[in-house]
Amino acid sequence: MAWFTLGRYAFTLNMLPDTRIVVLKVSDIVGTYEEVWARLREWEGNGNMPRTFLWVTGPSRTGDIEQTIQLGAHGPRRLHIVLVDDTKENP
Repeated sequence: MAWFTLGRYAFTLNMLPDTRIVVLKVSDIVGTYEEVWARLREWEGNGNMPRTFLWVTGPSRTGDIEQTIQLGAHGPRRLHIVLVDDTKENP
């Protein structure tokens, strides 16, 4: 998952919640990093990139503190992704 900020929004707000719930449209899922970069440049316009960007691969964890795994050290402890299927026609 790619998190980024646009203009005036503080990136650190992405790191504050203990639980992050993301609602993601199926049509926004892409297969390669290159597709993500292309969409970001298109979104920003004129080939520009967002001010900040972060790849998220799951809940935050680190082993830096006394060599034991700590959850939530650099972001949410829990990450939930809700997929919305927008690829089918509504009856």
